[in-house]
Amino acid sequence: MPKRDLITGLPIDRDQARPRERADAARNRALVLDAAERVILADDGPVTMDRIAKAAGIGRGTLYRRYPDVASIAAALVDSRERRLQGAVISGPPPLGPGAPPADRLAALYRGVVDLLEAHTPIYRAISPGPIRYATGAYGFWRLHVRTLLVAAGTPDPDALLDLLLAPLSPDVYQHQRRTLGLSPDRIVDALTLVAHRMLG
Repeated sequence: MPKRDLITGLPIDRDQARPRERADAARNRALVLDAAERVILADDGPVTMDRIAKAAGIGRGTLYRRYPDVASIAAALVDSRERRLQGAVISGPPPLGPGAPPADRLAALYRGVVDLLEAHTPIYRAISPGPIRYATGAYGFWRLHVRTLLVAAGTPDPDALLDLLLAPLSPDVYQHQRRTLGLSPDRIVDALTLVAHRMLG
């Protein structure tokens, strides 16, 4: 049942219950993300907070109030792109969306994330390996989704397997496979599909 306002007794709209972002803060956030994407995709030198602030037309202090470093800005860019994939997982057609066997859904998730990694390589590369990737809302969503699939497949100890099944989607692992080993996205997806069916099939 939805929570109700203690005074009016009316259902609380969750969106209304969240603190609203100030208009100037929302504008600055959009400026920063747009500028960061341009700077990162230009690939013409080190991506620094100074360059992003200048490209956004805002002061460094304003930038640092919201983002501590370049990796956190890149993580915000990635998070916004991964939310579209989340929508397909929640309510899209199978096999990515509901209605397909767990192994097929995991394989479809692998394909979806590989497509994102391939399409937005420079942005993912700007996220240095470390805890910031695991703190994004998208990563939390992938963990919950994969856990649900593991439980549905009756896989033992799903909590111990979660991050192991998501580890191949780490940007640094993907970049190693693509740049160092020269594997194509299709070969990577085929290998991940095999993992999905061996683990959940």
